[in-house]
Amino acid sequence: MRTNRQLFGSTIGIIGGGQLGRMMTTVAKHMGYRVIVLDPIPDCPTAQVADDQIVAAYDDLAAVKQLAEKSDVVTYEFENVDLHAAQILEEAGILPQSANSLEVTQDRELEKKAMVDSYQPVADFAIVTTKEELKRAATEIGYPSVVKTCRGGYDGKGQMKLSSEADLESTVEMLEQTDRLIVEKWVPFDKEISIVFTRAKTGEITYFPVAENIHRDHILHATVAPARVSTQIVEKARQAAKAIADTIDVVGTFAIEMFVIGEDILINELAPRPHNSGHFTIEACDVSQFEQHIRAICGLPLIDVHSHGGAVMLNLLGKDVDPFFDQLDDHSNAHIHMYGKAENKPLRKMGHVTFIGDNPNIIYNELVEKKLIEN
Repeated sequence: MRTNRQLFGSTIGIIGGGQLGRMMTTVAKHMGYRVIVLDPIPDCPTAQVADDQIVAAYDDLAAVKQLAEKSDVVTYEFENVDLHAAQILEEAGILPQSANSLEVTQDRELEKKAMVDSYQPVADFAIVTTKEELKRAATEIGYPSVVKTCRGGYDGKGQMKLSSEADLESTVEMLEQTDRLIVEKWVPFDKEISIVFTRAKTGEITYFPVAENIHRDHILHATVAPARVSTQIVEKARQAAKAIADTIDVVGTFAIEMFVIGEDILINELAPRPHNSGHFTIEACDVSQFEQHIRAICGLPLIDVHSHGGAVMLNLLGKDVDPFFDQLDDHSNAHIHMYGKAENKPLRKMGHVTFIGDNPNIIYNELVEKKLIEN
């Protein structure tokens, strides 16, 4: 960074104009910062609340340099940022998160290596580049297993389950379209959890409550916080987060998804930015994942995290929006966040709602009764 600390009046550049950038911007504006966003879509969700927008592709290096000239510090709201662009910003001294975190989390092979280098438990896996290697890896790892692209893919996209050798042929097209695939052992887990935390440039880490994630059609449906797991699992999650964060030198808010199997965990995926499963922190904690992120990248001290007794966050996909608002009187205690997206698509994340209370089980059961959660 150009200076060690950016205070109010400084300009924060954000690469990516979706809902995460929008929520970062809302917090940053409250703290007195100016915000400029780089996104190819005019009037994107972040631009609606920012001071300025550069309308350009993420890999438009001229636009990235323009962003650098206008910003005192730069962050990103998703991990598929052009790596060359990130390196330009890092060389300019205005990307505290560094290009390394991006490079690692953009590639599942590098991501797995970071987990292993951090001595954290992962499911058996193999990287393959040919059909022969694919078949051998599936045989050695066993069925069922899952094949994923090493780059790209989210919300279940870019992956395929292998139930038997007969399914291998269906993955050939995936392999032909990319240089590598990763084959992982299918994990019959008890729960999926995520830990969202923030790491300062000094190495200080603050942790938000470990959250329990419920998926529907490979998309996050609901998050329950704190997760209904033992203190032993919570401690293992925190230890894993610190080990991985120190290994790749995380700065800012970061999320790690994990599988819970009995009293053990397996690390699944990393996200180098605020995360969908951390949205509950806006109302449920004294500081949100977004404010803590802004504080970290601007060199401000992190706030000690304190939280309410319980929270449940529900994603509102396009198909959920009208049914929810048609019954709004039945959900008067919902904290509503809509993202300002121009087009409503059935499986697109259009917003979220959060319910706060003393006990996550009570909130969860009430939402099941109201059929807002598919149990």
